[in-house]
Amino acid sequence: MPDTRELLERAYAAFNARDLDAALATMHPDVDWPNGWEGGRVTGHDGVRQYWTRQWAAIDPRVEPAEFATDDLGRTIVTVHTIVRELSGAVVSDGVVTHVYTFEDGLIRKMEIQPE
Repeated sequence: MPDTRELLERAYAAFNARDLDAALATMHPDVDWPNGWEGGRVTGHDGVRQYWTRQWAAIDPRVEPAEFATDDLGRTIVTVHTIVRELSGAVVSDGVVTHVYTFEDGLIRKMEIQPE
């Protein structure tokens, strides 16, 4: 079973490559995921697949993990450089966010986006 950092690095790389199957393979079947684009949350592989499919049809986000840490609750905290572009290539946003992960059975069970 891969360690959490390796698993997350694979997940981020799959997201950036738009490889849904590889990204979903890093997630628990009942994953709880934030809908950072439209608001709210999605659950399960189907929920994440539908969300990302809509998102990628409208914008071009790229996420690069910069730092990994563990908090007092055992969650993995990742500082992420995020660039969002319009499909034309124009930059919509460029900044840093914090992702907080919980794992179950060696897979991502929940992800949260910490407010800045």
